[in-house]
Amino acid sequence: MIYIQLFLGFMYIGVLAFGGGYAALPLIQQTCVEQNGWLSMTEFSDLLTISQITPGPIAINSASFVGMKAAGFAGSVVASLGFMLPPFIIVSVLYLLFKKYGQLSFMQDILSGLKPGVTALIAVAGVDVLAEALWGQSAVTLAGTDLFCAVLALLAFLTLRKTRLGALKTIICCGILGVAYHAVEVFVL
Repeated sequence: MIYIQLFLGFMYIGVLAFGGGYAALPLIQQTCVEQNGWLSMTEFSDLLTISQITPGPIAINSASFVGMKAAGFAGSVVASLGFMLPPFIIVSVLYLLFKKYGQLSFMQDILSGLKPGVTALIAVAGVDVLAEALWGQSAVTLAGTDLFCAVLALLAFLTLRKTRLGALKTIICCGILGVAYHAVEVFVL
């Protein structure tokens, strides 16, 4: 039964994940955290970190991670296949349509109209993950804000926007700073 749930859950995500892996994040959160309880919000936040630093698309990595946690190796394979099947079919059909009709202004209008919606999907997931990092499961209050995480998130944001360090190196640097901060916190404070 869990295999069918994983396959259908990730097939649903695959059908609706227009805009790439980051646009799938709210769907992954809704399916895996809120609807099925395969992950807690903290585990979802960890999943995003792990999926970002491992090779491959973030949505496929997420499917593999969730499937492995929920049902072992077979669950990982089933969830990944469930996610990959719809986009494979959709992209194949869209390729044929775009090849034939892509030069029409109507097609260009559709594509330009999709961009704001995809941007909103990514922003929603980003806000949820940021809230988890800064407040965890607590109420959102200034006093309850994890200031170290807030400063680190701001530094990472600025680094990604203003330098060519790249996502992987920025995440590794944040990890190192997190270990150093908590080591100082444990041993000094």
